[in-house]
Amino acid sequence: MIKNDLYIKALKGETVERPPVWMMRQAGRFLPEFRAMRDEYDFFTRCRTPELAAEITMMPIRRYPLDAAILFSDILVVPQAMGIDFEMREGVGPWLETPIRTLEQVQEIEVPNVDDTLGYVFDAIELTLHKLDKQIPLIGFAGSPWTILCYCVEGKGSKAFDVAKKFCFENPEAVHLLLQKITDTTIAYLKRKIEKGVSAVQVFDSWGGMLSPYDYQEFSWPYINQIVEALSPLTHVVVFGKGCWFALEEMSLSKSSALGVDWTIRPEIARKLVGENMTLQGNFDPSRLYSSPETIKKMVTEMIDRFGKDRYIVNLGHGILPNIPLENAEAFIRAVVDWKPN
Repeated sequence: MIKNDLYIKALKGETVERPPVWMMRQAGRFLPEFRAMRDEYDFFTRCRTPELAAEITMMPIRRYPLDAAILFSDILVVPQAMGIDFEMREGVGPWLETPIRTLEQVQEIEVPNVDDTLGYVFDAIELTLHKLDKQIPLIGFAGSPWTILCYCVEGKGSKAFDVAKKFCFENPEAVHLLLQKITDTTIAYLKRKIEKGVSAVQVFDSWGGMLSPYDYQEFSWPYINQIVEALSPLTHVVVFGKGCWFALEEMSLSKSSALGVDWTIRPEIARKLVGENMTLQGNFDPSRLYSSPETIKKMVTEMIDRFGKDRYIVNLGHGILPNIPLENAEAFIRAVVDWKPN
């Protein structure tokens, strides 16, 4: 039994004394101990070395009273496992020397044996669970098929992913084949994470909001829902679509245990769209962590009161930014831990 199971209770919709809290990218660049390790090992070395990944996962847990840990990794390990050779370039971010731009390229991509190609992630889970010692749950994650495709076609990060969208509209056959291969790989990958002991999985659709509501129904949601359908009998599945408030109502009809929301929607509207029986997660603007600790505490308290303490997981509306002061991150977390009903 996990000692602190607030996060699991929230996913189940059970009554809690206070909502649980964790932060997307909590094991990341804002921590000085993370930056010290970054200076010693490159990004994907940290991802591929189980001992390092487990240690990074634990960094925020040692600092703050968080209610869940999320395994340190990256969404691009999935396309790497498929033979799509991403690297992380300093000052650039994700980089693919030969982007996927033709049907022939897509046809050559294989759905891998995840044990052969992603075993280092599963080893990191085992090491992390040992370090956690059943104190709090561990979350596994993957990128949505659409978000992965954006990087594969664009070849790098983008503000609009217009090259990826152009490929979708000009080569729908290739796009749907690639999306399905990514989906099949992701399902196998997350199933193994569940077998290794994670308590829940989260699908990050970071670039879903780049699509119109119509195109989202063709190129993103059906593939996410395949993942939800495959995994929901096995564990809790959380779906986070940045900028995807327009799809919340349909998402709420799925077998997801929770839906993440960014900071561009009011809690009352999000709740109205998904109903009272769906757990919501979010939606504090990450930039608001530049506010004073006093302001952060006030805003977090108001956010909880507006979402309601039950069927709610306190989080940011996207990942924590790299230069957030440590005391401000702590103020965010402490505001939840110390929250009391009015």
